Order: sequence, then C-alpha cells, then structure tokens
Amino acid sequence: MEPITINVIKIFALGVCSFIFAFSATPILTHFLYKHKLWRKEVREKAIDGGDLPYFQKFHKQGETHIPRFGGLLIWLTPLFLAGLFFFLAKTNFYWFQKLNFLSRSQTWLPLFALGAASLVGFVDDILQVVAPPSQRFLRKIWESQYIARGLALRHRLFLVGLIGLIGGWWFFEKLGWNTLHIPGGGDLEIGILYIPLFILVTMAAYSGGVIDGLDGLAGGAFASIFGAYAAIALSQGQVDIAAFCAVILGALLAFLWFNIPPARFYMGETGIMGLCVVLTVIAFLTDSVLVLPIIGFLLVIEAGSVILQLLSKKFRHKKLFLAAPLHLHFEAKGWPHYKITMRFWVIGIVMATIGVAIRLLG
Repeated sequence: MEPITINVIKIFALGVCSFIFAFSATPILTHFLYKHKLWRKEVREKAIDGGDLPYFQKFHKQGETHIPRFGGLLIWLTPLFLAGLFFFLAKTNFYWFQKLNFLSRSQTWLPLFALGAASLVGFVDDILQVVAPPSQRFLRKIWESQYIARGLALRHRLFLVGLIGLIGGWWFFEKLGWNTLHIPGGGDLEIGILYIPLFILVTMAAYSGGVIDGLDGLAGGAFASIFGAYAAIALSQGQVDIAAFCAVILGALLAFLWFNIPPARFYMGETGIMGLCVVLTVIAFLTDSVLVLPIIGFLLVIEAGSVILQLLSKKFRHKKLFLAAPLHLHFEAKGWPHYKITMRFWVIGIVMATIGVAIRLLG
C-alpha cells in the first residue's frame, strides 16, 4: 500500500473514531449537565460598551437560562483521550495501532498543550457563569461587582489569551527557531523578533472571532470547515500528524454539531471556543499558513469585525451601524430565521475555506 494512501486512511480513520467517541459520550455528558442544571442563572443585559441589548434579550433570554453549557468538553477531551489511547496502543506490535498514533513531539505536542490549557481557562469561565449568585444583598453586590455572575470579565479573558499567545510566540521563536512568515506565491519574509507580537496578535484576533458562538449550530459548522481546511493544508505539506489532529477535532465538532443544531441540546461555551481559537492559531503557525487564516476563518473575521465597527460607529457617529452585533444578530433582528442564517454562514465558510486552501497551495 502506498504511503500516501496509508496517511489518508489514518486521517479519515481518526476522524471517524473521534466522531464515534464524542457522539457516544454526549448522552452521558448531557444527562449530567441537565441533572445539575449547569446553565446560566443570569443573562447578559448590557453590551461590552455598557449599552442595552434589546435584540439579544428578545431572542436569547429563554434559551440562555435553560440550555446547559460545557458542550466544548467533547471538542477538547476527545483529542486528548484519543492521543493518549493510540499512544499506548502503539506500543503493541499491531501495525495499524502504530500508524494511528498521532502524538509526536515535532507536530502535535504543542497544539495539544495549547488546546488543553486554553480550554481549561474557558472551563473556569463556564463554571463561574453557571454558579448562582448569593441570595443575600450584600454578598450579591460583591459577587456582581467582581463579574463572577457573568464569568470572567472580558479584560481578564483577553489577558489570559494574550498570555497564552506570548508563551506560544516565545516558544516558536526561541525554542523552535521560527522567525519567517510565508507569503503564498512569494516565498518567506523574515520578521525576526516581531514573530512574537504577531503570534500574540493572531491569537487574540482569533479569540475575538469566538463571538460567532451565538446561534444553534453556527460555531460548530464554522469551525468544522476551518479545521477541515487546515487538515488538507497539513497533509499537502507532509505534516500527517497535524492533519490527523485536525481531523480528530473535526470529528468531535461534527458530533457536537449533531446535538447542537436547533433545538440545541447544549452550548459550546467558553471551554470550547477558547480552546478552538487558541489551537487554531498554533496550527496556522505550525503549517506556516498565517496569512490565509483570515480567508479560511472568514466567518470569524466578519463576526469580530462587525462588533468592532459597531462600537466605533456608536462612539464616533453616535448611532449603530448594524441593528445588533455580531453580524448574525443583525440578520436575526431583521427577521431571518435561525436556520437560514446558520446554513448560509456555513456555505460562506466552506467556500472561503476552499479558497484559502487553494491560495496556500500556491506556495
């Protein structure tokens, strides 16, 4: 059997294993989440600029307080479990167990660590969001003043994501010796020490795209096309373990999506969004495909961009640019049904991911 055929079988087999494992684990997870009512006890009433959220309150108040979070556990625990499982099975003499092992120091140690570390931070935030505030007025005021009832404050989350980006950028620059940026069709551009702040910037920009997690099925489908694209890029470069890792995340995302399409059985939560955004940055740098990330992750860009434009418009023009932000809420406010927004976004995501892969392959 040709090596390329074996590699393709490895990638698809691991993706299927991931889907089956995550799909089978979901009933157990959701039973626990509903039993303990692990959903938000309070809903956001103010935007990040302090303004009101009339459309968000209109469309999301009920769901936010009756559907549990923590669906993202499937997305990051599945890769960690399968990586450990096949690592130990590879110690046997069975050929396919050895081939299915995708845990390698040169390719997947770093993204696995980034996925676990960022997801744990998001997990803490989710925990704080589902804990009910104290009933006593004095304790409640202290609770709310520390933003605990809403989870970690935005500035705290951005600081932690930036810190992870700093560690990642330093590791790439100092330990791995990376200091160039690949320009598709144009070769490599040496940027030296600027590699570190670029890594931080990309990490925080990717995380800002996490606002896409606002409609049932939207985030799952968007990230599925993104990781599918990076699996193709990694395979084309011979980085088979990275491609397999992306396929495992894709399989877990599809299993999550099965239960997240309307009506959602659970939400991804910060434990999913934060882990996905950070590991996406690491994979983009490992495959030297940073410049096509805004194309492949186009949906993340327009969602985050709509929020930024909305804030700027309200500050300098004193009026809104969109009915609501991020962009999917604007279409929701215009009367588009959820399924139309979600499926049209999916189509756009798949098309842009395909374009991004094609551009990267020019290099």
